[in-house]
Amino acid sequence: MQRRKLGTQGLEVSALGLGTMGMTGVAGMPEMYGSTDDAEGIATIHRALELGIDFFDTAEVYGPRSNEELVRRALVGRSERVVLATKFGFKFTPDDKIAGVDGRPENVRRALDGCLQRLGVDCIDLWYQHRRDFDVPIEDTVGAMAEQVRAGKVKYLGLSEMGAETIRRAHAVHPISAVQNEYSIWERNIEEPTADGKPGVLATCRELGIGTVPYSPLGRGFLTGGVPDPATLPASDYRRHDPRFSAEHYPRNLRLLEAVKSVAHKHRAQPAQIALAWLLHRGDDIVPIPGTKRRAYLDVNAGAAALRLDAEDLRALDDVGAASGDRYTPRSLAWIER
Repeated sequence: MQRRKLGTQGLEVSALGLGTMGMTGVAGMPEMYGSTDDAEGIATIHRALELGIDFFDTAEVYGPRSNEELVRRALVGRSERVVLATKFGFKFTPDDKIAGVDGRPENVRRALDGCLQRLGVDCIDLWYQHRRDFDVPIEDTVGAMAEQVRAGKVKYLGLSEMGAETIRRAHAVHPISAVQNEYSIWERNIEEPTADGKPGVLATCRELGIGTVPYSPLGRGFLTGGVPDPATLPASDYRRHDPRFSAEHYPRNLRLLEAVKSVAHKHRAQPAQIALAWLLHRGDDIVPIPGTKRRAYLDVNAGAAALRLDAEDLRALDDVGAASGDRYTPRSLAWIER
């Protein structure tokens, strides 16, 4: 698989990464995308390596914590061949549900020690602040993260779901190599300018030489065509509460899927491959991390790296417009800087 650079500090990864969240779910939602199977999750990570994917994304909040442990188990004897990315920034209740965000320097140090131990490594390749803590200046949080780089415990720093001005402020403290955001055919907010007309997140990242790592590049499965009726999903499935999968918005969003399917038919490809290829065509500084917990879906996703879309394809996908409905529930949106 081809490789791409994230940032200007030397980080290089496979053109597609693997998001591992679904293998354990997140704090309070262990089966947010259906039942999990550790053995299949580990086999999926091994298959990713066979396909040339070496960029793996996990987080403290996934599980919580058990996801990092699963990744460690999968990579025993293989960790030298991979780029490990993980994230911190949430705080938890005694029964391991999400209690909010915490960007205090003391939590930065606590979180990193835990990540290193659970992943079984001496140094994290790419370490993100998962969500901004609006009660702590970003300079304080990133300053504490930079201390860990100087200590040799982290190689590169990243941010997730933060606004353009926050990215600038963080980058002024220490170079940021990657910014992770939801970005896909049905979520394009990072392409837009800020409310006051200044460069938005994607433009700011490009100005500063920061790579973009889209998560949920398949719209939580929507762009695969594999969710024909959200009402049939298990009660524990996160999408039962996702506004875009609601009875109001889901039918309106089917036009996006039809556009993807039309291009897929032309290329004799799967819809998921078209959705990922669209992102790969947005620029060489973009590395999507589609999540899956099964080898069969991983094989489909990996095929996107070889697809070449023409100008007509890209125009058809660009012109379909924005998705209907908010991308998160109000509680989750409160942790996202827009």
